Amino acid sequence: MKRVIGLGGIFFKAKDPKALYEWYRKHLGIESAEGSGAIFHEELPTVNVWSIFPRDTKYFAPSQSNFMFNFRVDNLDELLKALREEGVQVDDKVAAYDDYGKFGWVMDPEGNRVELWEPPKKSG
Repeated sequence: MKRVIGLGGIFFKAKDPKALYEWYRKHLGIESAEGSGAIFHEELPTVNVWSIFPRDTKYFAPSQSNFMFNFRVDNLDELLKALREEGVQVDDKVAAYDDYGKFGWVMDPEGNRVELWEPPKKSG
């Protein structure tokens, strides 16, 4: 019997949930419904990663949170440029890997690090 077959959701606390929902809507385009949050309907196959980091990891820095979101995006460079223009705190570093794609990072207004991932383009 299979037990876990994928990522069902991300749930976390916020000081001001309404304002944070609005920030994610405005800057990352995540639409949510009152009482249910955002539901993504994605084409299969899709990949979700669940990973545990050591307590002393610096990967989430400068965030002090014990979690980090990762969202797939179509065009990382274009999105990071737009977010900078909107005044979002964007990390200068962009990481690119042939097998994994490109990664960039921003901070939300409550100090949570958000990873943006552009998967590698499918060939052929």
